[in-house]
Amino acid sequence: MNNTSDGTFPLGEDYTGGQPLNESDRKLHSLLELGQIIGLDLQMDDMLLQIAQKATEMMNADRFSLFLYDRGSDELSTTVALGMGKKEIRIPSSEGIAGHCFQTGETLNIHDVYEDPRFLKAVDRSTGYRTKSVLCMPFLGRSGQRLGVVELINKKDGKAFTREDETFLSTFNNHAAVFIEMAQLQKERIAAFKKSQEELERLNTAKSKALDHLAHELRTPLALMQGTIRLLKGRLANHCHEVKADGFFDILEKNLVRLLATQQEADKIVRAPNDAKSRLIIDEFDHLWRHIETVSEVTAEVKGMYRAMRDWIVRFVPSSTATLKVIFLYEFVDERLKEARACARNRKLSFYLEGDRKLSVIMEPSILKNVVSGLIKNAVENTPDEGAIYVKIEPGERSLLLKVRDSGIGITEENRSQVFNGFFHTQETDLYGSRKPYDFNAGGKGLDLLLAKIYGQHFGFDVLLESRRCFYIPTDKDTCPGQISQCPHCRSTLDCLSAGGSTFVVVMPVETTTAGETE
Repeated sequence: MNNTSDGTFPLGEDYTGGQPLNESDRKLHSLLELGQIIGLDLQMDDMLLQIAQKATEMMNADRFSLFLYDRGSDELSTTVALGMGKKEIRIPSSEGIAGHCFQTGETLNIHDVYEDPRFLKAVDRSTGYRTKSVLCMPFLGRSGQRLGVVELINKKDGKAFTREDETFLSTFNNHAAVFIEMAQLQKERIAAFKKSQEELERLNTAKSKALDHLAHELRTPLALMQGTIRLLKGRLANHCHEVKADGFFDILEKNLVRLLATQQEADKIVRAPNDAKSRLIIDEFDHLWRHIETVSEVTAEVKGMYRAMRDWIVRFVPSSTATLKVIFLYEFVDERLKEARACARNRKLSFYLEGDRKLSVIMEPSILKNVVSGLIKNAVENTPDEGAIYVKIEPGERSLLLKVRDSGIGITEENRSQVFNGFFHTQETDLYGSRKPYDFNAGGKGLDLLLAKIYGQHFGFDVLLESRRCFYIPTDKDTCPGQISQCPHCRSTLDCLSAGGSTFVVVMPVETTTAGETE
């Protein structure tokens, strides 16, 4: 017996050792092959076609039609009809032989359909085909629901379909119904997924437009308010010496600065995806050109056309002119840490940097600066005084890892999935509303983290989060004293570090990294 490696019989091969098959054995063999077809990874249309071909072969019929019920139109339509090409037949679910079979659940074995008043002769007239014998059977799902009907048309050699044909067609239907139900369910799931995806994209577009509109509309009135406050402050100082309003102006200016910063950050978030895409346009254009030069000789005329086209692209997407550079990470991160120390000079914090000084990455410096500076600032704002910020650069599995770790309060499990969404506060606003950037618990809107994610999507890196909430302050309503020596639970930085903290990991594919190169 000639089996395949997986133990199944090769399709179409006689597995009886060359001995001729009788009618029952031939049909049984066809059913085995049908089971193999259903197990193949085929698209629904291809699968139905193979099932139809196997049915006509099994029953020695001339044609095969599978009518599936369309609830929307209350019609039966030919999902597959051998011999009809791509022409579709649609009939009301209660008309014709197929309609009667569908409505009553009866199997109809008719030797000459022209003697049966239920037969729709118009179908033959429209197709030019002469139908004689028909075996029509309901097509039922596993739970008994009516899916449609199956028709075998014109038994070859002018014979009528037999009782044995009916038995085998019933078995055939059971096999085929399993696949069709699964395929229809999968099709519905895919359609639902696509609809959900389209809805999410629509909502995301609407959100982006709203944010863009908000950032644009805030710019002018905030600038006017800032100018008016300065003008009013100057006039009061010159003409109303007895009025002491410095405290009121300080409050106004402080909150106005916060609004302006929010507007600028929102504007940056709105522009970031478009800027990133614009940068990639010119990179892809240059990559395509380099490929063309390697596969064919380029004339001076074509080179001139390329330069003109490139200049035209740059003119309309000016941000794409930014160039990638080889950046040695240790030196680059050290500069970002020095900047953070200066901004947090009023804090009692320690900064540590560890890693191979030769590790480098190919990236646009401004993008990497935004990402690294944002992660360090986030770490500073979540670490109490006398705590520490640890930055480590190390090779990963086919990647380069930049880890920014704080000895801070950590993020609750509930909030971890939302920290990259932007405009998300992990605490009540009044807990940090009056604090400055780089202060402990200064809070913020999470825009630095959102921006890092956006850049990562467009420049091929990822930003991951590992966090454990300090078990002494497990919820967002619990507060940290802001200084380790004032914490009743911790005596040292190591105690604080073991209690909780967060690590943000920038994962850069190894294809974008180099070692020992110069700019």
